[in-house]
Amino acid sequence: MIAKQLIEPKSIVVVGGSDDIHKPGGTVLRNLQDGNFKGSLYVVNPKMDEVQGIKAYRDVKDLPEVDCAILAIAAKFCPSTVEVLAKQKNTKAFIILSAGFHEENEEGAKLERQIVETINSVGGSLIGPNCIGVLTNHYSGVFTSPIPELNPQGVDLISGSGATALFIMDSGMQKGIKFNSMYSVGNSAQLGVEEILEYMDESFDPKTSSRVKLLYVESIEKPEKLLKHASSLIRKGCRIAAVKSGGSAAGSRAASSHTGALASSDVAVEALFRKAGIVRCNGRDELMTVAGIFMHPEMKGRNMAVVTHAGGPAVMLTDALSNGGMDVPHIEGEKAQELLGKLFAGSSVGNPIDFLATGTAEQLGYILDACDRDFDNIDGMAVIFGSPGLFPVFDVYNVLDEKMKTSKKPIFPIFPSSKIVKDEIAEFVSKGRVYFPDEVLFGNALCKIYKTPAPQPEHFEMPDMDVKKIREVVDNAQNGYLSPDEIHALLDAAGVARAKEGVSDNEEEIVKMAKEIGFPLVMKVVGPIHKSDVGGVVLNVSDEETVRREFNRMMQIKDTYAIMLAQQLSGTQVFIGAKRDDKFGHMVLCGLGGIFIEVLKDVKAGLAPMSKDEAHGMIKELKSYKIIQGVRGQEPVNEDKFAEAVMRISALVKVAPEIFEMDLNPLLGNKDNVVAVDARIRIEK
Repeated sequence: MIAKQLIEPKSIVVVGGSDDIHKPGGTVLRNLQDGNFKGSLYVVNPKMDEVQGIKAYRDVKDLPEVDCAILAIAAKFCPSTVEVLAKQKNTKAFIILSAGFHEENEEGAKLERQIVETINSVGGSLIGPNCIGVLTNHYSGVFTSPIPELNPQGVDLISGSGATALFIMDSGMQKGIKFNSMYSVGNSAQLGVEEILEYMDESFDPKTSSRVKLLYVESIEKPEKLLKHASSLIRKGCRIAAVKSGGSAAGSRAASSHTGALASSDVAVEALFRKAGIVRCNGRDELMTVAGIFMHPEMKGRNMAVVTHAGGPAVMLTDALSNGGMDVPHIEGEKAQELLGKLFAGSSVGNPIDFLATGTAEQLGYILDACDRDFDNIDGMAVIFGSPGLFPVFDVYNVLDEKMKTSKKPIFPIFPSSKIVKDEIAEFVSKGRVYFPDEVLFGNALCKIYKTPAPQPEHFEMPDMDVKKIREVVDNAQNGYLSPDEIHALLDAAGVARAKEGVSDNEEEIVKMAKEIGFPLVMKVVGPIHKSDVGGVVLNVSDEETVRREFNRMMQIKDTYAIMLAQQLSGTQVFIGAKRDDKFGHMVLCGLGGIFIEVLKDVKAGLAPMSKDEAHGMIKELKSYKIIQGVRGQEPVNEDKFAEAVMRISALVKVAPEIFEMDLNPLLGNKDNVVAVDARIRIEK
């Protein structure tokens, strides 16, 4: 829990404050004073009686009671200082700027644990250590500069990296983005990104709270908490974007299944963000571009008018929007011709709307009015207006500002000439406006926002399942891969359709099963992992003689201990898998099956449990979705049955969390059904 003294302290002490504003203790003290902190401000410095005009205490023991302490002293002195402040001075909030803790060595980790234990014992809050501090509307508790202009309508930034937080703020300030607060959590010894987000959710006030949250996350330690509070905030009307670094495949372990190989920790992060409704960004520039879009009114559709006086940037933006799933629709008709008549000869209104390098501010006003009032197939306007430096463009940017005040549709200003017209841009930003310097970055970011789904429902109806039977199978199973009979029992209890099949190591039993199941059949070895690679799969078995011949051949294949028979079904091969992650719980994946999963690796993942709508969303996001829909006369996969099977597997792994890895590969899908043909399930209790 975050103590009120961290958010709104009535008194602050800087331990290690100095006159040297090139050191953290000196800079943070200056920032507190320049930020007009309204409470009592104290300094502890063992060598001075006055620091930056403030009375200095030689020892923390001499201080009066104080709400919040900012420590800028060597790590080895921090535990004893925290002990005195917490136990004797009633201090409940601590910001430790100092480094030298668990990020450095085990000795530092011990100091960090000691500090946390002390602060926890008094119900206090700790930001850091190894951070740049905290910025709120009440105080500027950071040692960096410049300090952004704080505004309740600005963005809230929570960062696991102090330097990254500084760079994000610097980038945002240049574009006109204002900030409401910034929390640099550093080592997250007690409070991390998840806890700050939890506070923002639980203290959210629809009248006063910021509606935009930005996250920079290096490690997600509490995914359930992040999911709960991020999705809650978005349901309350907030918009959240995040960068999660450290997602490369370099650390992936060798896996014994397709799911294990594909379900990396980064796939889990992607699934978490998607489930929560968080827009995932790949870097600072994209994050701040998304933030800039968030600061504008929300587009109600996907149709954009591209307004420009320069052809090249308009073409690049149109490509970015079109390739990303948005539309730049053709504009035509009587109103379009009326607009064209107000522009110089050679202009075009077909969309992009090009009013030439000689276009005037007045003409831009005509264009924006027409897009707002006359063209029903337009949901927003992207205005690209730079300058070759021949003349000032104040009048153009003034028109933009005025039209943004009155337009019912959002207008996004893109200014590529950021240095040539820096004075005009500065004036535009001074009016509270946000602009975008790059049209392609803007287009890609807008598409990413458009594609990010709304948060999944917190509560939804789970499918009917035979929970008692599922638990019976799992409780009686040993660690490792389940037998075919156990797999069949689990799938049947979960309500997942499967092919008729049987397993035996006896020739006469196999022949009897073949007659009961009916021809044509598929025969597969039981034992080897990649059956087709060792000649362990035979299709179109149509008579008893072939059953006997192939049984005797396949039993000689290395690691084979039995043969499986299954009815041969027709359809498109699809895949469902599941894998348990220590932090994120179970990921459920789906995509095309068979060899396609190895070649294309086109899968989407979600976190269990999933609603049917979420499963449908995953399927629609597959690059191979057109194949599932049916192309060139090919029979489609029953998408509803596919989504139901994904949902049922997500419910199964919640009932049986001991399932470590699971592959249903392939399932055969046609217009009527989706049926599991082969499955592997590994239990780890």
